[in-house]
Amino acid sequence: MDRFDIVVIGAGPAGEAATHYARGRDASVAVVDRELFGGSCPFFACMPSKALLHAAAVHHAGGDFPWSRASAFRDYMISREDIDWPDDHNHVASLEGAGATVIRGEAAFAGPRRLMVTTDGATREIQAGAVILAVGSTSRVPDLPGLDEIDPWTNREGTGSRTLPRSLLVMGGGPTGVELAQVYARYGVPVTVVHPRDHVNDRDHPRSSEYLADGLRRDGVTLRLGVRATRVRAAAGSEGAHVVELSDGSTAEAHEILLAIGRDLPLDALHLPAIGVTPEGGRVAVDDRLRIADGVWAAGDVAGPELHTHLAHYTGEMAARQALGDDVAPFLDAIPRATYTDPETASVGLLLEQARQRGIDAVELTADVATSSKGYVTESTGHITIVVDRARRRLVGAFMAGPAVSEAIHECVLAIRADIGLDVLADTIHAFPTLSRALGTLLIQADREL
Repeated sequence: MDRFDIVVIGAGPAGEAATHYARGRDASVAVVDRELFGGSCPFFACMPSKALLHAAAVHHAGGDFPWSRASAFRDYMISREDIDWPDDHNHVASLEGAGATVIRGEAAFAGPRRLMVTTDGATREIQAGAVILAVGSTSRVPDLPGLDEIDPWTNREGTGSRTLPRSLLVMGGGPTGVELAQVYARYGVPVTVVHPRDHVNDRDHPRSSEYLADGLRRDGVTLRLGVRATRVRAAAGSEGAHVVELSDGSTAEAHEILLAIGRDLPLDALHLPAIGVTPEGGRVAVDDRLRIADGVWAAGDVAGPELHTHLAHYTGEMAARQALGDDVAPFLDAIPRATYTDPETASVGLLLEQARQRGIDAVELTADVATSSKGYVTESTGHITIVVDRARRRLVGAFMAGPAVSEAIHECVLAIRADIGLDVLADTIHAFPTLSRALGTLLIQADREL
């Protein structure tokens, strides 16, 4: 039986971060993955979607970036040039270069600190001092009548298509749905977004959702909000388009249907009952130290509480530190979120209502990006909204829409993480004319008024 100090199941961003950290402290590590080392982010999610958003923005502005070039650029970004499946050898080489044992196979628990790993039909038993579960997530496929009669897209097809669809219907108006909707709309594809909430990206601030919706509509996206799909009729529409029946009695048509309604955790094959863990609702209970059982930690999407690559990096290292005996716990009140549409949206912390539900004497202040120096010089609209704890004079939330907000949000992330007072934030110099300058002005206003 092979033995390692740590066995990492899943080699996406969380698993890679855990492996590299543990190897940096001379722990013996085996990392197991059944598919692509590197996970979804570099091949089917973050990197290809952002590459396509960049290409679409240049094309939309009149630049020389036709779809053929955008597709080739995307393929370069995901190591898929002239091949059908991405090449993950760089990720494997990086892990092996760090001294980890790389195993391409399926891992399952055989008992506490014991794993069975199947590779090409052969099974080996591994003993682990600790296990880090970092299996990522997969696109949710709804139990929708008629859906099994077509081949719907998930984020894999949405970020990987080498041809433009004749038309596209996106089920789900969260970050994945709105980003890919804008990409294809800017390349002239008729796009419809069907979303059951009244606002796209509805977990964000309502102002951010409205600015984002306006941007999508300007690009030609049809938004069907407050309704959900109830049935799919394959090729029953004009020119062979699929017909999607909606909950309000209406229909929508498209030649391709992209599913962006959420993510599921691939837990079934892990045999978690062997370690006394029974998933409920497709998830496992994770304590405040990221543990799910004695000697077993969760990282990345399994750990939650949100699904982001940067959070996966953080929890991956945090799980490795705990597995190595460090007395540490994750700080999860300052998780940055960003949607890379035009306009961008970004946020951190609590909405006003969420803060008040926690018993915080909170107040909200807002600045209009359009009347800021950044708004003037870029002809941009948007908002900056902060949520402040009046009693403690501390920032507890920030929400933005506009140019470069995915960068500007990090001052607020740091302010919440380091518990920085309003007086210090207001006494901080911000470069002119940036969006951060507009944020600084709002922080000065908060310091004076509160």
